[in-house]
Amino acid sequence: MLEFDFERMLFKIPPERHTKEDLFKILGEHPEVEFVSYVGLDIAGNDTDERIPVKLFLDDIDDMLEHGVQTDGSSVHLPKIAELNNAKVDMIPDKSVNWYVDYNFDNVSGKTSLPVGTLRIPAFLIHNDRAEVGSRAILRDSINQFKADLMKLLRENPYVFEYINDAQSADDIDEILITSATELEFWVRTPEDKADKEQLSTSQELKEQYWKRTYGPVRTALEKSLEILDYYGFNMEMGHKEVGGVKSKLTRTGAHDHIMEQLEIDWKYSSAMQAADNEKQVKYIVRDIFNQFGLLTTFMAKPVEGVAGSGEHTHLGVSARLKNGKVINLFSAANPTVDFLSPVGFGGLMGLLKNYEAINPFVSPTNDALNRLKPGYEAPVCIVTSLGHSAAEPSRNRTILVGLVRDLNKSLATRFELRSPNPKSNTYLILAVSYMAMLDGIKKVLEAKKTPDELEKSISKKMGEKDFYLEEDREYRSEKDVFEDFTAEERNLRFGIAPETVWQNIQGLYKYPEKTKAVSGDGVISQMALESFAAYAINQWKTELHDRIIPDYMRNIREYVMIHGSDSTDYDLENWRRINEMRHAIAKDSLSEKCLLTRVKEALDTGDYQLASDLQIELQNKMSTLRGLYTKYRKNLF
Repeated sequence: MLEFDFERMLFKIPPERHTKEDLFKILGEHPEVEFVSYVGLDIAGNDTDERIPVKLFLDDIDDMLEHGVQTDGSSVHLPKIAELNNAKVDMIPDKSVNWYVDYNFDNVSGKTSLPVGTLRIPAFLIHNDRAEVGSRAILRDSINQFKADLMKLLRENPYVFEYINDAQSADDIDEILITSATELEFWVRTPEDKADKEQLSTSQELKEQYWKRTYGPVRTALEKSLEILDYYGFNMEMGHKEVGGVKSKLTRTGAHDHIMEQLEIDWKYSSAMQAADNEKQVKYIVRDIFNQFGLLTTFMAKPVEGVAGSGEHTHLGVSARLKNGKVINLFSAANPTVDFLSPVGFGGLMGLLKNYEAINPFVSPTNDALNRLKPGYEAPVCIVTSLGHSAAEPSRNRTILVGLVRDLNKSLATRFELRSPNPKSNTYLILAVSYMAMLDGIKKVLEAKKTPDELEKSISKKMGEKDFYLEEDREYRSEKDVFEDFTAEERNLRFGIAPETVWQNIQGLYKYPEKTKAVSGDGVISQMALESFAAYAINQWKTELHDRIIPDYMRNIREYVMIHGSDSTDYDLENWRRINEMRHAIAKDSLSEKCLLTRVKEALDTGDYQLASDLQIELQNKMSTLRGLYTKYRKNLF
């Protein structure tokens, strides 16, 4: 399986070879690449995919490279921008990044004995020949603004170089470098197998799966994925089992069945745009390879309730290439055993924390995303960071939102780990708003001429203490386990109340206008783009809740049937009475009273989204209680 001559195959075309002459040469040498696809990214992070024959692409290559191809508003998600009556959208190639080849392992060419490939060309979306729109343009503009403004700040505040090694002033810097990376967690399973939540939960508690040896088709698919991904030049670093999953079963024929496992793969960092592109391509390849071994792959944030969800920790770094060619980390402290970070590093971290209520809508714009962000399971719920117990001894706290990654022996390793994104988050927008938020913090720190010692005291402030930048009524640092060492009330008081629904989360863009201004770069991300994103998220939330979640709840409730018989006890009868009473309250109307499901749907239908949001929280809590009651009822029956 997948026994192809990979050495003969084309995997990427780097930016320096995006010329007409090179493309003719490369594609002529690789007849296995039969199609070209322009990859435009809408506001939701969805990418377009089409099949243009390579011959047609080459015959019209001048126009294809200059003007791209045209689509319309029905093909991409750009609410309030590309509507049906104003829908002209062009896709123009991005020549600054790698172009990857997507192979169809189920379609093997008889001429080459290789799978048929499609050259995917990342593209900017242009609306009405004027406005560049969508996620790709937003990330590009945000990164360009970050670099330009940071250089300006470094020139205007030369004191900062007292706390950065190997550079005396901004004149020593040739270029600001953005380094970003994501980690990919995902679940794999055999088709038709359903999750046994109790087994999965028990296995998780016993840590039976985390970093354990893989077996059978999972092991083969994982190893094959790492092997093929390396051909693309992703520089794979690791693949391993994550905390979720149960042991598979071996059939009489020696095949593995009832597979349900959680995995993680990691690869090397890159520039912000390339890192986001890489993640897209990696997910496609992983899914295709695991499918070849009869395994379904899901990148959902929370595919199984009550069991660990899948995160996609996003790493954020800032470096500089000096004019002498050396690369230095602008976050790293000149004396790392004394200071945790440079002023630039502290400013970036404080900007993320201060403005997170306006970042979170882009991180978690779906029901699935918020299902993962519940206390426990190492899910980051609280807006808080950890620096470590001391600068001289770097440590990691897995219960916080933004982690500081440091290595005293590798200054270039210093970076921030945003732990809230998931595999379906729009990495392009997360990186864009995160770097804009960091810029806000860096600006305030450098203009105030703050030292690392002063900034450590600021970020370690207690609730009620005033600060030059951070909010008085909040705390931002904890070296404790925020789930075990604080009550829910204490967490909410210190670190803020986490949104429970998409509606609540999107309101962060309107409830905190100064924070929204910061994450938008004061106009770098336009008001129209913000409105478009909010419209997409709210429409997706209400549609999914109305047409998928509520029907799924109804199906679940219908499955909670009476199963006790003549040997039942008063305990069984009381359990069933409570279950049936709750079933009716949630899902069955009467002439005098409407059930909870009906009230949620009516609130959505009338556009009363605040009421729908409140009722959704009530519905989620009652469904959780009902599941627990039915499990207890069933366990007492023979």
